[in-house]
Amino acid sequence: MDFGYFTLSDNRYPDNARTPEAFVREIYGQALYAEEIGLNSAWIGEHHFNLLGVNPCPNILLAQLAGATKRIRLAPAVVLLPVHHPLHVAEEWATLDLLSGGRVDFAAGRGYDRLEYAPFQAAFQDSAELFAEGLDIVWRAWTERGRWSHQGRFYQFSDIEVRPRPVQKPLRPYVACFSRSSMELAARNDWNIIFAPFAAAMVYGSLAQGAQAYRETCQQHGRSGRRVMCSYFIHIADNKAEEDYGRAALIRYFKDALIAAFPSDPQTVPPTLRYFLEIVDILKNMKAENLTSRSILTGSPQKIIDDLKAVEAAGIAEVILYFNYGLKPDGMVRAQMDRFMRDIAPAFAAVPQDSAAAG
Repeated sequence: MDFGYFTLSDNRYPDNARTPEAFVREIYGQALYAEEIGLNSAWIGEHHFNLLGVNPCPNILLAQLAGATKRIRLAPAVVLLPVHHPLHVAEEWATLDLLSGGRVDFAAGRGYDRLEYAPFQAAFQDSAELFAEGLDIVWRAWTERGRWSHQGRFYQFSDIEVRPRPVQKPLRPYVACFSRSSMELAARNDWNIIFAPFAAAMVYGSLAQGAQAYRETCQQHGRSGRRVMCSYFIHIADNKAEEDYGRAALIRYFKDALIAAFPSDPQTVPPTLRYFLEIVDILKNMKAENLTSRSILTGSPQKIIDDLKAVEAAGIAEVILYFNYGLKPDGMVRAQMDRFMRDIAPAFAAVPQDSAAAG
């Protein structure tokens, strides 16, 4: 199982002295550090207008990162596809894949915050349909041979060819999955999938059940399923005080940064996002002592190893780790990243062929 660095650039907290500009610089430095210590990937979220997160351009940050690194994989977490024209998205990420030597892991989602849609004049009520059509266009832009046309509900164009092409053939998308409709979209189109464990637990019962539901849905389409990933909040702790800090930071994230972004008004939430009403209700009543491995990896290195072994057994190929949630200072984030790679990641290292034979 592989591990990556992940952030949504959350910065919406009362009395927060950290500026958005300072935090974007911190994130870039942490992503560079992720390559230095051997993490597999860097997943950078997209959020707009200083709402939940403060980094609106993962493509630009990752392009800068591509030029400063040699190995680490580069991924958006995730492109908020309905607020962009899909042809432009296809061009940007194909170009980054080309210039980075095939290091892009492209992921897209439809988001959940009406306030991020409105200034772009994107149709929040139609987010599911807009997302599905947009991602189909991105996929076709990377895989169609020669010139092609599209006449859909939201986008119409004729006789085009998107260049450059991605180095990866194909550059297969990851679909961010909070709902069964997103899972069906990924399974139907033979795409990868990425879960947030706390959401998977609320929708499917657990992360393992979500991964199994994806595989079963793929089987209904005559396929075995593609790569399954998940994100996780993480805070390594040696004592109760340190563990309490990590839990309190996550409650702060849920209640101050996240809930305000989720649809919560039954009168205005689109039918395809109504499951967020239950998620919001659960998060509002969440207490630090009730947080489990369904949402956070915390405790001793051995406790986290044990939790991750269960994730690995569920068929998860990579876990991207949210170290910097809840206003953690940069020095703490880097120390946590370093400790993860020293004390936890080796438990998941591949066994060399000669060592396995000798055993």
